[in-house]
Amino acid sequence: MNGPPLTEAQQGYTFSRRAWLLGVGQGAVGLALATRMGWLAIAQNAHYRTLSESNRVNTTPVPPRRGWIVDRHGVPLANNRTVFRVDLVPERLEDLERELRLVADLLGLPPEEVERVRLDVHAAAGFQPVQVAENVGWERFAAVSLRQPELPGIAPSRGFSRAYPAGAAVAHLTGYVGAANAEQYKAEHDPLLVTPGFKLGKDGLEKMLEHQLRGKAGAKRVEVTARGKLVAELATRPDLPGATQRLTIDAGLQEFVARRLGTNSGSAVVIDCRDGGILALASMPAYDPNSFSAGISHLEWDMLSQDDHVPLMNKVTQGLYPPGSTVKPMHALALQAAGVDPHARVNCTGELRVGTGRFHCHVRHGHGPIDMRNAIVQSCDIYFFEMVRRLGYDRIAPIARAMGLGQRFDLPLATQRYGTVPDSAWKRRRYKSNLTVADGINAAIGQGYVLANPLQLAVMAARLASGRALVPALLAGHVRPDVPDLPFAPEHLQLVREAMWGVVNGGGTGGAARLEIPGVAIAAKTGTAQVRRITMAERARGVLRNEALPFKLRDHALFVCFAPADRPRYAAAVVIEHGGHVTRNLDTPMIGRDIMTYLLDQDRALKSLAANEPSWGGDIATRMAAEADAYRAARQPPPAAVATKNDTDVPSTAPAVEQATDAASTTQESLATAGPQGNTVAEDGTTEAPKE
Repeated sequence: MNGPPLTEAQQGYTFSRRAWLLGVGQGAVGLALATRMGWLAIAQNAHYRTLSESNRVNTTPVPPRRGWIVDRHGVPLANNRTVFRVDLVPERLEDLERELRLVADLLGLPPEEVERVRLDVHAAAGFQPVQVAENVGWERFAAVSLRQPELPGIAPSRGFSRAYPAGAAVAHLTGYVGAANAEQYKAEHDPLLVTPGFKLGKDGLEKMLEHQLRGKAGAKRVEVTARGKLVAELATRPDLPGATQRLTIDAGLQEFVARRLGTNSGSAVVIDCRDGGILALASMPAYDPNSFSAGISHLEWDMLSQDDHVPLMNKVTQGLYPPGSTVKPMHALALQAAGVDPHARVNCTGELRVGTGRFHCHVRHGHGPIDMRNAIVQSCDIYFFEMVRRLGYDRIAPIARAMGLGQRFDLPLATQRYGTVPDSAWKRRRYKSNLTVADGINAAIGQGYVLANPLQLAVMAARLASGRALVPALLAGHVRPDVPDLPFAPEHLQLVREAMWGVVNGGGTGGAARLEIPGVAIAAKTGTAQVRRITMAERARGVLRNEALPFKLRDHALFVCFAPADRPRYAAAVVIEHGGHVTRNLDTPMIGRDIMTYLLDQDRALKSLAANEPSWGGDIATRMAAEADAYRAARQPPPAAVATKNDTDVPSTAPAVEQATDAASTTQESLATAGPQGNTVAEDGTTEAPKE
């Protein structure tokens, strides 16, 4: 049924209402559009201006110049040199084989390098640049740049390459730089990390000081068309170089110490007795950081990993050793602090019986009645066995820690191991048992559970020499010359220093360390640390000398010293792994002597080194080259061995280093714990070569 027709008034009202609603809708849409336009034009102006600019301008990060690492005199340990380089970016490639063939012709690359690049490309992440060639001559670099439109995946660049003038002598100190890996890029998402030519710190100081050394990237800007064709080069934003880092190291001494360690597997640390500044910190053998920064091959990594001298390990901070007799001067200080009369004598018959155990001195028939000073000079084990047996090692341990053993130092070194100073509380935590008399007797001569790294031994020597609580420092701005005196009576320290003088100059065990500089004397203490048990059966037959043992079963040789003896200025520690006192001019006393000679009479020390080095096969670089040639010739490596190894493993955390440290810890723990009757570590003279 139809309703009544609408009146004109009703129709007008309906129309007006609809027109009003439509107007409101149009107004709302217009307001929304105006608001959006305002948002885009004002609030988002900078964002879209940047997008527009990026369409017009192509910006490429310019790697910053890395800050130098210099020694105390400003001599560079790590610097930069200008180089022309050519990289390959896998994700930009159109035809790998064509581009690789063309760039190889332009650069004159040998077949093995072409194969290395091919293998590296297949192994690399798409965004990760692959080095084709570094240190390219100008003519070849210009030829590649001219043909770049035909080589979309090739990236020629002028930049800076990291250089280490002293090579392997500073490897474990400086570390090295390398291209960022996938994990590092994912962590930062910084385009600089995938810029060809950019490298960051991978190990050592380069890694620990990355923030200070990196600097800020610059930018190269070019105007391009929508198709990416170059229109014009625009102003380049310069990079901001990283800050130079000055160390306490003396570059000349550092290189001398590394060379003087010769063919040994060992390390040495030298400390300034005035302020604790570390003058040298060398671990040998080592790798060449220049080679690592360029990208080493699988072949070179395998050679370093398989070497039983473990060149990948920084033995200064990662090596832990029983300190042997080097702790006897410090133990004498502890005995005096505990009230022991230094003039009281112990009768050394060559053997001490404790329960069913027998502990021997290195002088088979004994030293006879001997006091504290002469016990240090002659390194009498029985004296320290007996004194520590009376007091207990819990009275000694606090002094050992005060002198640096077991102590952690705030240094920019990638990996440090801190060793052990045993006491009853430590053994209960570690083994759920009490410290025994035998534990204390072994610790009395630096064996058993006692472990220290070479840096701690150098700190111990520096504190004995100075009488102050010196704190080691590597960065020049972190030295602390105003440290307090140690809480020991001056006469107690003086007796220890006089005894250490006697070790070298008074008929003691370190006569080989006597300085040849008129009027100057060195004070020192020798030490030997066993790495195997000596059974009663072997003792009955005659203890095998180190010369007759395989390398890994030989004793460690240790030496701590300071000079001049009457006015100590320098202190040092030298540790030779499995040295066994086998070769005289490679033994710790003569190494320590020559290090101190360099500091006091440089010409004399260099002359002595020049006379000895040829018998070791030449200098460090010569020996390393000969070893590499011999390794390559013996194995005739397959083509894949030339490929660049990825840097997932770096030297300080390499599997070879972990295996070596684990093996050393296991060996020491087995020696420290009780063994078969009569087969204890202290059964041998332990600390010195056997004497009749």
